[in-house]
Amino acid sequence: MAEITLIEPQKKDKERCNVYVDGVFYCGIKLEVAVKYRLKTGMQIEKSRLDEIQLETEKSQALDKAMNFISAAMKTKKQVRDYLDKKGYTQAVADFVIEKLEYYKFLDDYAYCRAYVAGVSGKGKRAIENDLFKRGAERKAVEEALAEIEEDADAALAVLTKYMRGKESTKENLYKGFKYLLSKGYGYDTAKYALSGFGVDDEDY
Repeated sequence: MAEITLIEPQKKDKERCNVYVDGVFYCGIKLEVAVKYRLKTGMQIEKSRLDEIQLETEKSQALDKAMNFISAAMKTKKQVRDYLDKKGYTQAVADFVIEKLEYYKFLDDYAYCRAYVAGVSGKGKRAIENDLFKRGAERKAVEEALAEIEEDADAALAVLTKYMRGKESTKENLYKGFKYLLSKGYGYDTAKYALSGFGVDDEDY
């Protein structure tokens, strides 16, 4: 059994309160719910019971908030889960919300990855992959989305051309440009192709 060590009103929403279990924040619930279920400081309770209470009373509200969160722009499942966690919802509620959003096609990591890939420019596959992982996209979705595109060698050449603007085409500067392309996530072969546009032989790198 766990112990409710503190119940305090939330600063931004006086109709809700934060529940601390064993000295650590556990979840947020409506004050009327805390009263209804007679939750109080010092009470012994299973964490699973708190999960049940929040799921029963707040799943609709959590779903509404998640819908508002994704309405402005597409989100990954992890971004939605992190958002709900910050709002004080338990994993059980987050699982319910994500399942509903997936069912109604409002949440799809693969679609998110495809949209991101289509909208990005000036980056190679590795950089795009890292961006998607940072946004919490599932590995399978990232790999499938990237498998559908070919790395744009002409785009790499354009990036290198912009980098070399105002610089002499010395071997040292071109080598720095080559490393710059690699840092932007372009593959080794793609970067070498870009260098060929400046008259550099593959054997030089």
